[in-house]
Amino acid sequence: MSEFTVKPLKYKELAGLSEKQLAEHHDVLYAGYVKKVNEIRTALTAADRAAANATFSQLRELKLEEGFALNGVILHERYFDNLTDGGNADAGPVKDWIAQDFGSLEKWSEEFAALGLASRGWVVLAFDLADGKLHNYIADLHNQGGIWGAIPLLVLDVYEHAYFVDYATARKKYIETFMRHVDWRAAAVIAEKYRLADHRQ
Repeated sequence: MSEFTVKPLKYKELAGLSEKQLAEHHDVLYAGYVKKVNEIRTALTAADRAAANATFSQLRELKLEEGFALNGVILHERYFDNLTDGGNADAGPVKDWIAQDFGSLEKWSEEFAALGLASRGWVVLAFDLADGKLHNYIADLHNQGGIWGAIPLLVLDVYEHAYFVDYATARKKYIETFMRHVDWRAAAVIAEKYRLADHRQ
């Protein structure tokens, strides 16, 4: 089994997101999830499969926590990859899909930002393989709210740890800052990697 490693940030700070805020978020929280996934997967190799039980067992608890920690890694990596100083408009086909599926980039942006206020944890623009369209989803916890078969393209972390150092309780201002720094190239790379254009309906 391969070990996860912490992916480095491609920036130290962004206008409106301080080096301290990003370091706390990346170097402590995200790095902690990477460490925990590796620890859990090591523990799973020795878990007693004969004692498996749906009420309580070591195997059950480890698998539940593996999902939580692994989604913590995946969502944080996508979040950090989705940002660049000043943003980038090069989205390949993704912005065209947004216009088709939401009516316009402005309508999508309005809904995405509103969901940032409505969610307790994450907002995800995802390509749903079931219908070949883009959807905004929310997840209050890493392992609750994700949609099977949906590929995350753009991820916004709205847990307080993502913004509290710089914004305290001003989540709306943090979301506005996030939107100014979206690196649409990262979404385009994911779309290309998974050949999502082949799944458009």
